Amino acid sequence: MSRHADSFHLFVSCPGGVETLLGEELQRIFEHASPKLRLEVLRGGVALKGDAETVMQINLESRLAQRVLVELIEGGYRHEDDIYALARKISWEDWITPANTIRVDTTAQRSPLRSLNFATLRVKDAICDVLRDATGERPSVDTRSPDLPVVLHLGEERAAIYVDTSGEPLFKRGWRVDKGDAPLKETLAAAMLAAAGWRGTADAGGALHDPCCGSGTIPIEAAQIACGIAPGIQRRFAFERQRPFAAHRVRWAELTQAARARVHAPAVPIYASDVAFRMVDFARRNAERAGVADYIQFNGGDALERPAPKLPEGMPGTIMMNPPYGERIEVRGKAAAQRAPTGSEQRDADDEFFPRLSSHWKRSYTENPAGWSAWLLCPDMKLPNKMRLKESRRFPMWNGPIECRLFRFDLVKGSARAPKPAADVDDGQ
Repeated sequence: MSRHADSFHLFVSCPGGVETLLGEELQRIFEHASPKLRLEVLRGGVALKGDAETVMQINLESRLAQRVLVELIEGGYRHEDDIYALARKISWEDWITPANTIRVDTTAQRSPLRSLNFATLRVKDAICDVLRDATGERPSVDTRSPDLPVVLHLGEERAAIYVDTSGEPLFKRGWRVDKGDAPLKETLAAAMLAAAGWRGTADAGGALHDPCCGSGTIPIEAAQIACGIAPGIQRRFAFERQRPFAAHRVRWAELTQAARARVHAPAVPIYASDVAFRMVDFARRNAERAGVADYIQFNGGDALERPAPKLPEGMPGTIMMNPPYGERIEVRGKAAAQRAPTGSEQRDADDEFFPRLSSHWKRSYTENPAGWSAWLLCPDMKLPNKMRLKESRRFPMWNGPIECRLFRFDLVKGSARAPKPAADVDDGQ
């Protein structure tokens, strides 16, 4: 039978490789909760139990989650009719009225069903039939912005039906309007910062610099972290139109008011630059909409030439960047201008870019006594060889369909020092 409307079985989804980081983030969000949050890190996300306030807080506060799903029912199946019967057991009238709209999406792993579209249709039919029996009317379908987004997941033998309480995926923070080529998702930028342990304080990463900022995703995420700005404060959520949350509107207003009240000026400087001045303008306008333009120093200029920012005495620095690579976007600037003419012995532009970048770092980023660390997201597992640097850490991540590694390099004078032993050995090389 369906779950009780105010005691939810939740699945908080996230990109592959981010599951452990998401679990740690949720523990921080609910560190003062009583009883203590109990969760299970799974492939593709984190499972936990919670109430309506738990759902609202995760949607508002999580920087790493993609969606917050409420599991309504799960069970075995062999045919599409089994899916219909499963969906008919749910009290859909507890979630919406016929005046609301629905949409059903289906995901599958090794499902024996021939047509996922037909399975989707059977869930939609069940929802409409339950509401018609209860009220005499049927809801409408809205494929763009439904009040009740429903997710059917089909395994090899068992199916589960979820309600999506987020609506639009949570990487859509509400501030991005100006986009460049291959923009980085906000959730991935947040995951990069989380993997680096960057929290926007002098003792947790220090200053931040993105020398390939594009439309500004990394520095804007960083500035919001440093300012204590909740990632969901500027957007709406599907749960605001769903019946189990109607009784909690006052509490939702209190949560958002408290989130706005805690915003503060950052304790560390944040810098961003890009070789394309058009992208710097995009990034600045996005930062204005995100409420952090006053806390990011934007500049134009090639990452191979711009000097290291001057930091307050004793403050370390973190370079965080999603550099250009062939599968995503072409290299521009000095490396592109100096690449060899076409011919059998020419080197690719990124083969020029990365060794020049490391040489520039050795010249410009090793004077700070507190040190700089550099984190690069790249699909090339041989990047350290190209950089002529020894990484001290590598963290598996996915940039959409592209399998990447987030590499850390410690910038020191002279030859690269031996890496410190790390517990997160990457076996996926």
